[in-house]
Amino acid sequence: MSTPVATFGARLTEAVDRFGPLCPGIDPHASLLSDWGLSDDVDGLRRFADVCLEAYAGRVAVVKPQSAFFERHGSRGVAVLEDVLAALRGSGTLSLLDVKRGDIGSTMGAYADAYLSEASPLRADAVTVSPYLGFGSLAPAVDLARETGRGLFVLAMTSNPEGASVQHAVRDGVTVAQTVIDGVTALNAAESTRLASFGLVTGATIGKDLADLGLTDALATSRAPLLAPGLGAQGATIEDVRRGFGAAESQVLPAVSRGLLAAGPDPLALRAATDRATQEAAALRP
Repeated sequence: MSTPVATFGARLTEAVDRFGPLCPGIDPHASLLSDWGLSDDVDGLRRFADVCLEAYAGRVAVVKPQSAFFERHGSRGVAVLEDVLAALRGSGTLSLLDVKRGDIGSTMGAYADAYLSEASPLRADAVTVSPYLGFGSLAPAVDLARETGRGLFVLAMTSNPEGASVQHAVRDGVTVAQTVIDGVTALNAAESTRLASFGLVTGATIGKDLADLGLTDALATSRAPLLAPGLGAQGATIEDVRRGFGAAESQVLPAVSRGLLAAGPDPLALRAATDRATQEAAALRP
């Protein structure tokens, strides 16, 4: 008889309780490679990734590599991403791969296989997905995430100005963002851990929008882990998160990339900056 697979929510709750909620990013875009004195090629990419792993792995709850910055280097860049994900497995730090995939039918099933299947070298503990072809279009990824004990973070309220035209839109008296939150809440209903397996992406800079749209209580009810990009370089602070997310504050995973990565390329300096950010983020712990 097979051993039941631990849910992503259970593993995330345990990791956050151990390390705090900070979610550092691995974002090797061209300007950062240059700032670190690295070449904008696969060799520079690999060195960048190795420094990040040395600073983050086993020291934070979850790390978010941005897939696009690896993909831009072609198949050899994707191979570096595979190595990053492999290194995070078993380190005590979960991987949240930022791919924002969304499609329908068999194509969505193929994306799910790519990132959530046990057989895939690109498998991560969780991935970001887009629901804007209809929440039901995520079903293949939802099913495979449940089967393999992995998680999804669904785009709900992003901080880019263009997002409001879709996410704030109202149909039958309900905003699109609310329907996404409701869909994730339903997925999490059967789970009992403090943080469940299906999360939401809600920008750290949009607390006022959350309040104005009356969404903070719904976020708290969802028990979704809330990936909140925007700390540091985009201007948000931990105090902004505390004020903006209200009753859902303890669910927030504050995501920071450039604000930490500016401390590189010295891995000890990056580790020290990460430790400081972890202490600040501890204010969000339940």
